[in-house]
Amino acid sequence: MVEIRKVSTKKERKEFVEFPLKLYKNNPYFVPPLYSDEMNIFKPDYMYYDQAEAVYFNAYREGKMVGRISGILQVAANRKWNQNRARFTRFDAIDDQEVANALFNAVEDWAKSKQADELVGPLGFSDLEREGLLIQGFDWLNTFEEQYNYDYYQRLIENCGFDKDVDWIELNVKIPVNDFDERIERISGEMMAKHKVHFADIKSTRDLLKRYENKVFKLWDETYDRIYGTVPFTDKVKKAMVEQFKLVIDSRFIALIVDENDELVALGLCFPSLSKAVQKSGGRLTLGCLIRMLRAIRKPKTVDMAIIGVANKYKNTGIALALVAEFCKRAKLFGVESAETNLMLEHNCPIQNLWKHFETVQHKRRRCFIKKLDK
Repeated sequence: MVEIRKVSTKKERKEFVEFPLKLYKNNPYFVPPLYSDEMNIFKPDYMYYDQAEAVYFNAYREGKMVGRISGILQVAANRKWNQNRARFTRFDAIDDQEVANALFNAVEDWAKSKQADELVGPLGFSDLEREGLLIQGFDWLNTFEEQYNYDYYQRLIENCGFDKDVDWIELNVKIPVNDFDERIERISGEMMAKHKVHFADIKSTRDLLKRYENKVFKLWDETYDRIYGTVPFTDKVKKAMVEQFKLVIDSRFIALIVDENDELVALGLCFPSLSKAVQKSGGRLTLGCLIRMLRAIRKPKTVDMAIIGVANKYKNTGIALALVAEFCKRAKLFGVESAETNLMLEHNCPIQNLWKHFETVQHKRRRCFIKKLDK
């Protein structure tokens, strides 16, 4: 028999956060989130709790923890998209349908009590969190930004009555050893001259934040406004993001395009891959982990693409390709061998077309599921 407990004690919170670390122990592809970030979700002043509420459940059998799940009512998202949805996230379980059924029943009952008529996921509080269930690419190292899961998760979820809502794909991009296509550089240069835009000179992360912090968030919101599941930034989220990203942002891998008035028209951001750096410590920021992170940041072999955004006024002008070309040149200069794209919706052809000029492998696919809830 499976016992479901709503997480309320310090011990249960610790069990909730540590369960996947035990489930994926010695798995070479699993990359944990930062332990401290996960524990923060239980704080009353967590950065999303002014626009959402959440519940957390642990599953036990004979006193042993066998699964976990969280439910989210993202009020800001429902208001923006004119929906009445609840979300599920942080689902992890042993390969046992009874466990999965019990966990999803608990979340569904909670969602109904909040008057939700649909349950979707895996989705976090926003698209800044890990989202989507991995359904292809189980033998590739996961990025630090996204979640790894075993292949049986899809079966467990579908057996609970869920269907596909959307899919995302991810690409592994090989950085060209030889010079980048001169034609693309020439076209990008001509396009930028035509629109009187240029790359901003960013000297450091501090310089970036001082000059462009607010402009970056404004453009980010504009660019991703109609992307699935997104919610606008709040001041609390912006502040938390800046504090988190200070540790891993490297000005070498930030590209901003501005106009004659220094207004931001496009931005590209990627991070040195931290996947291997955080694996050994289970996401805890130990001294050893910090040393590995610093090494990974200083001499990365792989980078994770976080965002490519272009202001609406400049879409379909080729500026996005100029960002990609610039990143390629920088990556080669600093010895980077490959890049991992962020999640791209399967029908988002414009962003996918940016990578057709490169040697790529479509190696991962993630899915968001949906289930109608009976009243």
